[in-house]
Amino acid sequence: MNRRTFLKLSLQAAVGITVLQTVPAWASSGERSLSFYHTHTGEHLDVTFARWGKYDPRALESVNAYLRDFRTGEEHRIDPGVLDILWKIQQEMGCRGTYEVISGYRSPATNQALRRKSKGVAKHSMHMLGKAIDIRLSGQHTCQIRDCAIALKGGGVGYYAKSDFVHIDTGRVRTW
Repeated sequence: MNRRTFLKLSLQAAVGITVLQTVPAWASSGERSLSFYHTHTGEHLDVTFARWGKYDPRALESVNAYLRDFRTGEEHRIDPGVLDILWKIQQEMGCRGTYEVISGYRSPATNQALRRKSKGVAKHSMHMLGKAIDIRLSGQHTCQIRDCAIALKGGGVGYYAKSDFVHIDTGRVRTW
């Protein structure tokens, strides 16, 4: 970071100006909101995470807290691209249901503990980077969510029919 950038950011912080990240071009108009219910904590979150082409930093902070590792309480930055994919799925499916969260961020310790119990947990899970979420969508079949997510080609999509959830991440496009 050069001196000019440092001074500009320092001035913005001093006067309370929030620097907003830009969202993808396909999502640059209107408000984008999601509703969540966490299956392990029983917590609900209704959040408008973007308005008129800009992410809302406070909303993203609330998402980070909400999608924390519920086992350890550890928080991590959640990639806003995950929210973009979830929002786009609802648009494509024509629904406004509540996302049931099975897993958001996972600390390395939690991921390792889960790996000891199950073959289905990746050693280098995208959950540890805040780039993945395991979900259901109220009123929708998980196989339909999977198909929609695959068609979007926004990242990885895993389908766990026995456990009835879909894994979505912002990594490279792949399916399992």
